[in-house]
Amino acid sequence: MSQVVAVTGANGFVGRALSRLLLSQGHRVVGLVRSGHDVAEGIQEKVFVGDDFGRIEAAWPQRLRCGGVVHLAARVHVVGDASQQSLSVYRSTNVSGTLRVAKAARRAGAQRFVFVSSIKAVAEKGRGQPIKESDLPEPGDAYGISKLEAERALLEYGRESGLEVVIVRPPLVYGPGVKANFLSLMRAIANRVPLPLGAVGARRSLLFVDNLADALMHCLSHPLAPGQTFHVADGVDLTVAELARALADELQVPARLWSVPVPWLRLAGSLTGRSDQVDRLVGELRLDSSHIREVLGWSAPCTVREGLHKTAAWYRSAH
Repeated sequence: MSQVVAVTGANGFVGRALSRLLLSQGHRVVGLVRSGHDVAEGIQEKVFVGDDFGRIEAAWPQRLRCGGVVHLAARVHVVGDASQQSLSVYRSTNVSGTLRVAKAARRAGAQRFVFVSSIKAVAEKGRGQPIKESDLPEPGDAYGISKLEAERALLEYGRESGLEVVIVRPPLVYGPGVKANFLSLMRAIANRVPLPLGAVGARRSLLFVDNLADALMHCLSHPLAPGQTFHVADGVDLTVAELARALADELQVPARLWSVPVPWLRLAGSLTGRSDQVDRLVGELRLDSSHIREVLGWSAPCTVREGLHKTAAWYRSAH
């Protein structure tokens, strides 16, 4: 059954993929955006909500009613500020701003609110086994803390208002249009830069953007989704070395990997002030995504290899 779905961050990496999928299924998509960047083709209505969604109440047209909301927009990084003041900045967008969206959506008739959180709300690094939804949350930075606080605030608001809240915690998301570290890795591999990753055996969960969009569709419509928290991943966890070799294969270049012992990499990170970056590269972080399979019957429509193939094809065409 088609419905009107409001998507915050509809002009972003995940927002575009989700919007395309929603439109292909006959839904009408309203993009809630903070600036006038292009959105996915087919979105006919955009609502400009301002920074931290401070203008959302005034900007939301009275005539606009929606059945569901997917909240993707978030503050993900404050450059060069790891202080407590940085936490307050994250809270302004990721906690207070999220609640503003939920309340405005509820006034507009929304029945369900799907919040895209992050596995960082639970942990920054692995614990020796895949992380479950029931594991004790121990966020490692201001971003993760703000995401966990937003989850709890939303669930409380849902209990008070009757809004159906669903929480989704993805790991690193990749796909056509990806930026940041994943794009840097592809660029280095494509340019045949030797990388000291051959001995990195830790496994990390990844999530192809179209798989995330499909999971969010299930969370919007499935009757058993409300009140649930789901970890979502592709289902096959690669080591960083395996990922680099698979990307090299898809980019049609040789994989130039040096087998540098992991302790040496950690030492180099410590000496250069980049311990956090090295830890994210060499440490394991795996998600247990069995809960969404068992409750919603969801399975990833694309394999890891298909996802990497599509991502590499985009990179070759764009770069």
